[in-house]
Amino acid sequence: MKVEVLRTEQLGEFRDYCKKHRNELDDSFLYDEDLEDFKVDGENPTYILTDSTGGIKGAASLILDEYHRRGNRARFRIFHCESHDDQEYKRLVEAVLKHTASLNHVFLFVPLLNQKLKAVMENLNFDVERYTFLLVREDLEVGELSIPKGFEIRSFRPGLDEDAWCLVRNAAFSTLKGSETTISPEMVAKMPSESDYLHGGMMILYENEQPVGVVRGADDEYEDSPIMNIGPLAILPEYQGRGLGRVLLRASIKFSKEKGYSRCVLCVNADNEQAKALYLQEGFEQAEGVVCYRYELK
Repeated sequence: MKVEVLRTEQLGEFRDYCKKHRNELDDSFLYDEDLEDFKVDGENPTYILTDSTGGIKGAASLILDEYHRRGNRARFRIFHCESHDDQEYKRLVEAVLKHTASLNHVFLFVPLLNQKLKAVMENLNFDVERYTFLLVREDLEVGELSIPKGFEIRSFRPGLDEDAWCLVRNAAFSTLKGSETTISPEMVAKMPSESDYLHGGMMILYENEQPVGVVRGADDEYEDSPIMNIGPLAILPEYQGRGLGRVLLRASIKFSKEKGYSRCVLCVNADNEQAKALYLQEGFEQAEGVVCYRYELK
């Protein structure tokens, strides 16, 4: 087996490899549209494991975009070997880590059911950072949307509300594992042009003219059928514990029904007990789980 840099002429086979194995992995960046937009460049250092015929038998690809670099970290798009051999995984990770000189750590999510890959991560000295659960809400009635006096929910206005969105999201997630890195107005400005964008799905909760909460509903697919993905849902720290998260959650679920979705999905960190309790109370049920593995570089 040979480890080599992915070449442009191998992109088609690489995409096929990702599609073939994405059901075994965290597929957050392995959707068809993500793979179609994927290109070999500095933001996507990628190595493949090939056999004597040149066929791809393993792949390691990092996401090194501006957001992850700002957090001094990189996320794996894919890390997989068909052989599940520790030594082949080791050769791939050694190759891709050549691109992480200025970073503090790399990380990836592994489905809890993928025991083989979990064992590989531990053998390669990756540490468990956190657990995250996928929660699904079936077609249930929505609780009454009771907005407290003095508060108002408004639709996000592209070109006007990027700063307000960042203010709330960054303050609310400043201590949330995996989300501590701030987002920028430029990142928010790109959301309306993304393929999963739903007009009206981004909402901001105001007290008078002060933005205090945000929620986003986006188009997604789960178990081969359309579903609306809720997230982020964020409330300024000083406004938390007042039922405002429930207000935004119900508003988002109500929006999903208006758009014709029969189900909603969201993710929550296992240690965010307050948020998980809210979601369960509002009809969500745990469907899947992943473990985040982290490899320290310094």
